[in-house]
Amino acid sequence: MKILAYAAMVAILGSSQSAFAQDNTFGAIEYGNSCAQCHGMDGKGGGPMAGFLTGTLPDLTQLQKDNGGVFPVTRVYGVIDGSTELGPHGTREMPAWGNRYKLDAQEHLSYDFGPSRETYVRTRVLALIEHLAAMQE
Repeated sequence: MKILAYAAMVAILGSSQSAFAQDNTFGAIEYGNSCAQCHGMDGKGGGPMAGFLTGTLPDLTQLQKDNGGVFPVTRVYGVIDGSTELGPHGTREMPAWGNRYKLDAQEHLSYDFGPSRETYVRTRVLALIEHLAAMQE
């Protein structure tokens, strides 16, 4: 039963039946909550927190171009889930996103989002990656 409810929710969140739904996909919401503060809503690195980080932020709209025309899904996944440490994000002892994308986090969830925490986290990461891929120039 939980799997059916989860599948229905993913289908609803992935639906793009109106302009509003297209602008507010699950990945866009994840990006707005987790990335835009530093990278800016346009992904170019001009978010309000960017000045507080060390180094320069990459232009997230150029990831595909900088990788020979292929969007680097595996590398981006690693940066988001913390398995690849990268510049201003620092170590996972002080992650930019807290425990949001960690599989082993003991975050208390007040609702049943699916069959497991792993599925919950991976769904969020993949939705975010899909949004980043759609931002490419």
